Amino acid sequence: MKRRRFNWVLSDYVRRGLKHRMEWWARLRGHRFHCRALEGESEYNITINCDLTVSCNCQDYDGSGHLGDLNRSSFKEVFFGPVAQRFRDELAQGKIPIMTCTRCGDLQRLPKSKPIPPTRLPYRGMLLENTVRCNIDCIGCDRQSAARIRTTQQMDMERLSRMADLVHDLGLQTLCYLNLGEPFLSPNIGQELPLLRRKNPDTNIWVSTNGMVLNTDAKREAAMYASHLYFSIAGIDDAMLKKYERLGSYEKAYNNMKALVDYRNAKGLARPLIEWKYLLFNWNDHRRTIERAIELAQAAGVDIISFWPTHNPFYGFSYRYALGRLNHIGVGNWKGRELDLRKTRTA
Repeated sequence: MKRRRFNWVLSDYVRRGLKHRMEWWARLRGHRFHCRALEGESEYNITINCDLTVSCNCQDYDGSGHLGDLNRSSFKEVFFGPVAQRFRDELAQGKIPIMTCTRCGDLQRLPKSKPIPPTRLPYRGMLLENTVRCNIDCIGCDRQSAARIRTTQQMDMERLSRMADLVHDLGLQTLCYLNLGEPFLSPNIGQELPLLRRKNPDTNIWVSTNGMVLNTDAKREAAMYASHLYFSIAGIDDAMLKKYERLGSYEKAYNNMKALVDYRNAKGLARPLIEWKYLLFNWNDHRRTIERAIELAQAAGVDIISFWPTHNPFYGFSYRYALGRLNHIGVGNWKGRELDLRKTRTA
């Protein structure tokens, strides 16, 4: 068995420490917790993995967040089932049920004098993972641990069709077609996205890719069924990118991103929105580097470039972002900083 990287092991210790600190602070302040994901109000975290297990969060590397299995139960039975209810009860008692909660944006504090919000089935959004296989080995991703606990590495078309029906039945506003694998590694991607769109014509479908294998017209045609497509490219050259995406290639990812823009534009389409998701580290966040990334994004014709701070690996933390040195770029939001290049082209 491959040993886990040191930064993953350290992250577990940090989360364990945060768990004790947060529980102690809740007791001291007379607070308790609740979870927007477990209340059905999250836009992101409830995740259906490729083997049809359901997780309460998008970083469930060890299975501690598994709520149930759609091979055995309905989604409603899982979401209102005993595991999910135990998590809700522990949160209401001021306890953190799993360590992943400590870094989850859906964890909320609440004075004991106020009632816990009601629970309903998800309607804003969730994640759907078509495959747990990936091709670039990111330093900050513990995907291999997750892959070891999946009963299958790839969702087949029969299961995907069932999940497309579930998205429709829930009336989801947004489906994030991503998680711990590379979506375009699926041999069925040319059927998957059209099927999801056909059964859910009004749902926003977000797809995230490292861009390495989105390299044929067949895959580009599949991408046209998405509403929003993110290219995760962590730098402006191979040296920067490979510090995080160890098996990645800047040239391939950037060229495939540009080719997708050209493919979409040649069809006269406005969708999908194409966004360069630039992960920030202290080796790729210098002012001149950021300015060059914006120039390259404009040259590629993408609609948006966004800059996302990360905490893993710990030694890559972008202190320039934390000190506000990127505050002049675009607008701040849940991603970090976002620059809408469509506005600069029409100005």
